[in-house]
Amino acid sequence: MKRVMLAATLLAAALGATTAHAEKIVFAIGGSPNSLQGQTAQYFADSLQARLGDEHQVEYYHSGQLGDERQLIQKLRLGTVDLAAISSVMSSVSPSFALFDMPFMVKDREHLKRIDDAIVMTDLAEDAKSKGLKLVSTWENGFRQITNNEHPIVAPEDLDGLKLRTPQSEWRTGMFNAWGANPTPMAFSEVFVALQTGVVDGQENPLSNIDGAKFQEVQKYLSLSNHVYSPIWLTSSQAGWNKMPEGVKAAIAEVSAETQSWAFAKGAELDDKLLASLKAGGMAVNEVDRDAFVTASAPVYQAFSDKVDGGQALVDRAMALAKE
Repeated sequence: MKRVMLAATLLAAALGATTAHAEKIVFAIGGSPNSLQGQTAQYFADSLQARLGDEHQVEYYHSGQLGDERQLIQKLRLGTVDLAAISSVMSSVSPSFALFDMPFMVKDREHLKRIDDAIVMTDLAEDAKSKGLKLVSTWENGFRQITNNEHPIVAPEDLDGLKLRTPQSEWRTGMFNAWGANPTPMAFSEVFVALQTGVVDGQENPLSNIDGAKFQEVQKYLSLSNHVYSPIWLTSSQAGWNKMPEGVKAAIAEVSAETQSWAFAKGAELDDKLLASLKAGGMAVNEVDRDAFVTASAPVYQAFSDKVDGGQALVDRAMALAKE
């Protein structure tokens, strides 16, 4: 018996030593685990762990456990986080990322793939690199919709005075200002309570985030606007990326590319499924007057052209890719 216990103790110690000496890769997101962002991140973390094996330990944190996206960018730069999924806040790193805050610009996922190849992984990736960040891959948050507790949103005037949570992006707040709302930036992890307590009247997010965070429990109206297609970028610091072993970088690049295909397919699958789920959850659903919103969006495009170097050229190139 003593021999068995000694053997078990030695085995446990050996396993503990293996775990202790495994190289950690810390990966974090701000979104909830049930959102498309969270499901995609879990798929990536599991796939990367399988690819790397026992020599590396992928530590995955969701729901802002390591901070909101602004804080995660700081932690990437400090080296306390190795990989993070960053969405609309990227426009605070480089204004060129506000291309994806331009309303009604992305036609569909095939259009997005062309923009990703021709603009994101060239121009925008270079802009991120100049700010010390490495874009590894583009994933999906999805097409964004508007929810609120006051009334259906059909035209921009229906947003007048509405306190609407937006991501911490000056461009998203500018868009909703142009449409007459009272935008209130805050971290995603704070939104449910803010809606529940009436700090804000509504918010805007893809269906997967709305359902994943259970906003249907605290929101009455869902207005299908598709006003912005919101990517999310798997990101590292440039310094951190350069320090990674070549084998690890290759594994991350390969797995993140596989994850992109999985995310786009999953996003398309969820669109219809989640809409039915949210209706069943009691939300009143309506379509918006797209033409009225497009007309009201002219100042947003003008501001992008005026404030961002080469902004008009980026918009023209992105829109031309819709016609291919």
